[in-house]
This record gives sequence, structure tokens and C-alpha cells, in this order.
Amino acid sequence: MGALSGIRIVEFGGIGPGPFAAMLLADHGAEVIRIERPGAAFGPHALARSRKAIGVELKSAEGVAIARALCREADGILEGFRPGVMERLGLGPEMLIGDNPGLVYGRMTGWGQDGPLAQAPGHDINYIAVAGLLDGIGTPGGPPVAPVNYVGDFGGGGMLLAFGMVSALLAVRLGAPGQVVDAAMTEGSALLASMSWGFKAAGMWRDGPGANLLSGAAPFYRSYACADGRHVAVGAIEPQFYAALVTGLGEDGAGQMDAAAWPARAERFAAIFATRGRDAWVAHFAPEACVSPVLTFDEAAAHPHNAARGSFAGGAPAPAPRFSATPADPPQPSRPGEWTDRVLAGLGYDEPQIAALRAAGTIG
Repeated sequence: MGALSGIRIVEFGGIGPGPFAAMLLADHGAEVIRIERPGAAFGPHALARSRKAIGVELKSAEGVAIARALCREADGILEGFRPGVMERLGLGPEMLIGDNPGLVYGRMTGWGQDGPLAQAPGHDINYIAVAGLLDGIGTPGGPPVAPVNYVGDFGGGGMLLAFGMVSALLAVRLGAPGQVVDAAMTEGSALLASMSWGFKAAGMWRDGPGANLLSGAAPFYRSYACADGRHVAVGAIEPQFYAALVTGLGEDGAGQMDAAAWPARAERFAAIFATRGRDAWVAHFAPEACVSPVLTFDEAAAHPHNAARGSFAGGAPAPAPRFSATPADPPQPSRPGEWTDRVLAGLGYDEPQIAALRAAGTIG
């Protein structure tokens, strides 16, 4: 049933971080009703899984009435529109929390609900740039490199929104009123860099791509190309792990933390790693060397460790984290509009009313 069994969430359809937050809640047992425009093509894929997907046109008065009725019976809602859009639809927090005082109203944006950039367009790369994170990602001397959209959209966005939702839902259960959760990808991304800010405060941080111990400057914490064109990832920070690494490479271990010597040592390591294939190197090292293969998606899904734990299911990552007493159910595929009639029936609409709404284009 999942740890969130008994929680009902209404998700207003969007892309990226909002659906990811909804997926996390649905994975762990929340009933998530996703409202899409009729005819929307979202799904079936991992971010759409385990939802009750319905098609409702929110630009119609009848569609707004359906959404309000759903939100009156919900514990929380999720929306990811630009600030002001939900208010113009008549579905803003003042309206919906007025209808349902215990409602948790989750809002996902790049810049937040206010501030000079609140109405500006943007994407993951823009948000992490302004948050200060993009500057440090890349190779020394090169331009910053976008880390796909993992940091802004998903780590600093959807993950933080899901945490905010669960926190506010718990507060309601403990007697607090409903409230708005304002999740901004800029702020969530900045929060992910808290340890780096600690390094900066201690005088241990340098600006620029690949300039720090954990961003590729250290020869013992980076990836290397192998003879077959594939790569290994090296994470031998602690002295005992570094000793195992240099022993396996046939190098001496003097001056591990001598940053001035890092570039030359990294060149030597690179030349050595280029003499064998990736899997040969992985087999060569003891586990204490912290040398791992850099795997593709398909390779990761088939890796013996991941297979033993069932870390992937149905062509996508399985629900995580794991709960001992309330494990997540296997994810179920969701398709646009498949639950429309059943959800409306649960709200008290009869078959002629549903048929009329469909004929008018209000539902799909």
C-alpha cells in the first residue's frame, strides 16, 4: 500500500519536476489524480506512472468546477505553471484553500512565486546558473557543462517539492492549517550545494569548472577513458583507498593532497588507464580502490548489483527509498484520460452528465 496510503493528491498536468514530485508521492502509495487537457499525449512513461489520469479542459467553467470539486476532497495539489496562471483560472490558493482549509498547495517554478525573475522564462540550465552551481561543472579551462537536467529540474526542483509536500501534509495531520509550498528550482539547486558553501567558508573552494577536489581537479576523483573508448569512475579519496588505487596503477602514493602536482599526476593516470579496456580495469582493482565502470542506462539496468536488488523495473528506475513496513507497490502504467469517467462518477456525475461534458469538449 505504501507509506503514503490514504493521501489524495490532485496534480495539474505539466512537464519535468512537477510530474517527478507527483511520481514520488504516487510511488509510495498516495492516490494521485492527474488532470490533463483532453487529448494530451503525456505518458505512458516513468514520470506518468501510477496515476489516475483524467482529461479536463480548465479553460471552461465546467472544467474549473470539476477541478475545484476534486480539490475539496484532496489532501494536497501540485501545479507547475508560471505565477498567476492558476489564479487566472480561478484555482489559486486563496480559492482552493478557502474551499478546503487543510489543503497543501504545492507550487513548482524555476524562480519562485515572487522576485524580479518570477515571470521570466527559463530552463534547468538557467536556474542552476543563477543558483551558482553551473559555474563549477565541467573540465578545467572549458565552459561550464550542463549536467543534463538532473540538478535543477529533479534534484533541486521535484525532489524538494515532494519533501515540502510531505512535510506540510504531516504538519496538517499534527494540527496545522493548510498552506502553500513555494518550491523554486533556483533555491532548491542552491540548497544541494550546501557542502560546497561550507568549503567556501573554510577557504577551500575555487571558482570555475573542474577546479575543486570533487569536480574533477583531483586525479583520484574523476573519470578516465579506457582503451575501448569506455570509461571508469575513480573515487579514491581516503588514504587507504588512494593507496589501493596507486598500487593497482603501479604508481607511488606520495603527495596525494598536493594540488600543484594534480595535473601531472592526472596525465599519468590517464595514460595508464588508456592501456586496457574498462571492464579489464574494473576486474583488476580490489574494491578498496573505488574504481567503477561508467555504465549506460541499459548496462546499469543489467548490472548484477542492481539486478539483485531490483533497482530497475519496467524499463525505468524502481521506487525509492525502500520502507521495511510499508513497501511501495510495483509501478503501474498510466495513460491520458483513462480514469476520467470513473473519477467523475466518484464526484457524483451520472452517465448523461458525463456524456454531455464529453460532447462539449470539457472532458476527454
